[in-house]
Amino acid sequence: MKVLIQNGTVVDPASGVHEKRDIWIDGSRISPPAAHADTVIDASGKIVCPGLIDIHMHEDPVDSEGRLEAYDDKSVFACMLRMGVTTAVAGNCGENKYHPADYLDLVDRDGAPVNVAMLAGHGFFRHLAGCHDRYAPASSAQRAQMARELEAALDRGCLGISYGIRYEPGMDAEELIETAAGCRKQGKLIAAHIRDDAKQVFGAAREFLDAGLTLGVPMQVSHIGSMAGFGQMAAFLELIDEYRRKRPDICCDCYPYDAFSTDLGSATYDEGWLDRYGCGYDVLELCLPEYRGQRCTEEIFRKVRAEKPDCKTICYVMRQADVDLAYRHEAVMVASDATLDRGMGHPRAAGTFPRVLGQYVRNGVLTLDDAIRRMTVLPARQLGLSAKGHLSAGADADVLIFDPETVNDRATFAEPLTPPAGIAWVLLGGKPVLRDGLILDRRAGRSVRG
Repeated sequence: MKVLIQNGTVVDPASGVHEKRDIWIDGSRISPPAAHADTVIDASGKIVCPGLIDIHMHEDPVDSEGRLEAYDDKSVFACMLRMGVTTAVAGNCGENKYHPADYLDLVDRDGAPVNVAMLAGHGFFRHLAGCHDRYAPASSAQRAQMARELEAALDRGCLGISYGIRYEPGMDAEELIETAAGCRKQGKLIAAHIRDDAKQVFGAAREFLDAGLTLGVPMQVSHIGSMAGFGQMAAFLELIDEYRRKRPDICCDCYPYDAFSTDLGSATYDEGWLDRYGCGYDVLELCLPEYRGQRCTEEIFRKVRAEKPDCKTICYVMRQADVDLAYRHEAVMVASDATLDRGMGHPRAAGTFPRVLGQYVRNGVLTLDDAIRRMTVLPARQLGLSAKGHLSAGADADVLIFDPETVNDRATFAEPLTPPAGIAWVLLGGKPVLRDGLILDRRAGRSVRG
């Protein structure tokens, strides 16, 4: 099928294009102009850009019968599609909800609302190797098992290895370097939720970046707003620049909110967290129906942490000025860190990209071209996805069409799944899968492998 998108303003930072022109699609690829089109999409008054790539998010679970829980409006992949994301990179922070290579096979078998890439989560494989105490070091035999199984996941198409050093504090640099050996062989990236944040963020960043330099691989520091967004961002970005002078393929990701989200039972909330953030229990909101719209107390914190440690939280402690500063650095990508639990969670899952395209662009924090660059070509290059992130002939025909005047997030902390405004069309592999916020096809997505 041949598709013509006409009358829109094409913004393609990979090729430096920002002008009114037509986009032609033949089958699943961007193509040269043709004599006729089977489908014509009028993009008058709209921006036409490459489909967005969310380089840091957390996948939908797999049910007991081996099927993705990805097809209703509460799924995180459905939220991705409604934001204009066409490729979602899951398995971040060392976490996989299912064997990551098997997950890619499930996506190819059943489809998904978006294309799905996976990172192999070190924490998942650490658990498989028998390291059930997150505070304990791994044995040499366990490290060797992790290295073998992580490399096998890379061989099956995972784009890199993710680490949740904060969540597995028993690991050390030796474990990181040994288990990432497959990335060294294949030139794939390592990404990390580093060991510490706030005033301790600098040593934590050096630990990860020094290991990456030893390995000689691309690196990604995860969600830096929630790591250095407490008054440390300017100095943290200087540290990133220091390492980028040694390896220019070091990048970071950041979501555009001043509150973070993680499980209540995670090491983030171990003893000392109140002093670290200089706060009280009331900075927390628990993502459980019985506590919806309430702030936490010490009694609730201790009860729920003991009984439901996987409860998602929202922690209102970050500085918006630090988040804005992060987006002014050339190597910082927009990413959602999206994660949902039965439809509850942080609004970043449904609002990140429209929030940046709307508020951040209209308020002058970013230009439109720079915002799109951080959502398309920059993550595509970081991942080595040469067919994505641009609209040149031969590229995958993943396309977003949005209204620059009305695009905005509408998800809130009270209603985190509210779809955004201004997303007119999304095409996945040349096929229209969303129109004016309505999902047309929830199974057009396939795996993205490297």
